Amino acid sequence: MNVALTCIGLLGLLVIGLGLRISLMRKNTNTIIGFKDDPANTLHKWVRAHGNACEYAPMLGLLIYAVGMRGPSGWMEMVAILAVLSRYLHAAGMILSPSLDAPQPLRLAGALGTYLTGFILSFSVLAC
Repeated sequence: MNVALTCIGLLGLLVIGLGLRISLMRKNTNTIIGFKDDPANTLHKWVRAHGNACEYAPMLGLLIYAVGMRGPSGWMEMVAILAVLSRYLHAAGMILSPSLDAPQPLRLAGALGTYLTGFILSFSVLAC
């Protein structure tokens, strides 16, 4: 269960950390709400990275917790770790990309990893 709880904590840090960074950026740019509709805009990229993390992190956290409650095998713990790594890669790919309308390898790897590990975790929960 320690691996599961660590993974859940790291997902929480991702979401909260991205949110804090956006708040600081808003303060520094005097942008109270919204962002420029420009996929190359820094605030736009951070807001979308945060939004995407908020869409996937809660479900992954619940799935990791459910699998962790059953005393998972070593390979299921690796799937949980890969799920968290995928979310961090995806966020980094969005933030580091020159523009969100251009392909970025980290973003692609993060998205594919999220889908793959999400399906594996889901099927694992259903199999119990």
